[in-house]
Amino acid sequence: MDYVSTRNKERKVSAAYAIANGIAPDGGLYCPTAFPALTDADWKTLAESDYKGRSALILGKFLTDFTAEELADFASKAYADEKFGGADTAPVVKLGEGKNLLELWHGPTCAFKDMALQMLPHLLTASLRKTGETRTACILVATSGDTGKAALDGFHDVPGTKIMVYYPVDGVSPMQKLQMVTQEGRNVEVVAIRGNFDDAQSAVKRIFTDEDTRAALDKDGMMLSSANSINWGRLAPQIAYYVSAYCDMVAAGTIAQGDKINVCVPTGNFGNILAAYIAKKMGLPVNKFICASNRNNVLTDFFKKGGEYNRNRDFFTTTSPSMDILISSNLERLLFFASDFNDKLVAELMGKLNTEGSYKVAEDVFAKIEAEFDAGCCDDSHAADTINKLWKDENYLCDTHTAVAWNVAEEYQTKTGAERPLIVVSTASPFKFCQSVLEALGETKLASGTDIIAQLAEKTGKTAPAPLAGLAGKAVRFTDVTGKDEMESKVTEFLRA
Repeated sequence: MDYVSTRNKERKVSAAYAIANGIAPDGGLYCPTAFPALTDADWKTLAESDYKGRSALILGKFLTDFTAEELADFASKAYADEKFGGADTAPVVKLGEGKNLLELWHGPTCAFKDMALQMLPHLLTASLRKTGETRTACILVATSGDTGKAALDGFHDVPGTKIMVYYPVDGVSPMQKLQMVTQEGRNVEVVAIRGNFDDAQSAVKRIFTDEDTRAALDKDGMMLSSANSINWGRLAPQIAYYVSAYCDMVAAGTIAQGDKINVCVPTGNFGNILAAYIAKKMGLPVNKFICASNRNNVLTDFFKKGGEYNRNRDFFTTTSPSMDILISSNLERLLFFASDFNDKLVAELMGKLNTEGSYKVAEDVFAKIEAEFDAGCCDDSHAADTINKLWKDENYLCDTHTAVAWNVAEEYQTKTGAERPLIVVSTASPFKFCQSVLEALGETKLASGTDIIAQLAEKTGKTAPAPLAGLAGKAVRFTDVTGKDEMESKVTEFLRA
């Protein structure tokens, strides 16, 4: 399986090279040149396997320069029972007739990013060996909340790596911030920026494609890589949990093998829902992908307004901060796939996005996208109402991002009359957003600091995840705040320390 840039498909590279380097030199994102099909024999094996086995099989379809033994070993380590609270790594919870929640937050940082970022360190370090790379891999991460902690947890003290995370100073929840600023490890650095996630992500991309920076790091024996979903090694592991969920639903008798389902995903950078799309290209029976946005509804407008993407709009800080994004990087990959791998078209559109802040997709390309996707958005007030309703009606406690998706999914079902089985992706533990969840449940007097975790536990009778409960009393290591124009100098300062 070869990989090419979304902006230049002439140069082909291996999976290991794509993972090690993170992003193409032209600023494009690496993509496979084909979608491998799941055979009847594969489905039989998947049905009989646990999550570790399913993950290794799916990755093996794409990462052909890795052996089956390597991938099985990586999966057993990444998804070890002690990390995910048991063998049921990504459980499907049935709520109501035809509605199912795919819980992806049982890992060590209590967010869906663990599903990929516990695997990525294994893939990256192996990729460095396979490509003969001897330089230190310097991993730069822009985060809207969950990616930062998950990447820090995955890469802390991993030999041959350094990791630096940037987060918007006022754009993450108190729990997300505490998780990052208390991170242990000799090779980690965390810096807040005065700006939003898009500012951080854009700056990181500029650093990646700056030839002078890369040359200077090379001279010092270092190279840049990424743990954001722009890296194929971050995105590929996410494909597996959609396939796994389908297998679990078949085993539970919820659906029969071959039945089509709908999938609703709370979406920011578009990586999570794109992984579902890729799973469909492999043979997962999906009827419709429902893209759920919060008040920052640039993606909803894209799908509802005929393929016009426009980031020239107000940015809102919401109670679902991991979705507070106006530049959804992985939409670039969808455009590449939907245009039959038209790299020149994608390069043109991304150029317009960079210079003008907007673009419009050709009608024939958008027609293919529209056939696969629907979209909706949900503001903070409706998300809070959804949290309250799910708690009262189903005794189910969800976080703000999951509430956005559940609200949009219900609206879609009402609008279309769809009775098809539905998976709503649950991306984070409610205990990562205690304040918003408690307020949604009617609480007005809130505890301070980490005491709010115990307050939510007492209010609901739910047990707080150990990694979050364990934050109490942890020392804060990182307090630095910088401007978005000073990020590159901070990177250089950290890497040369």
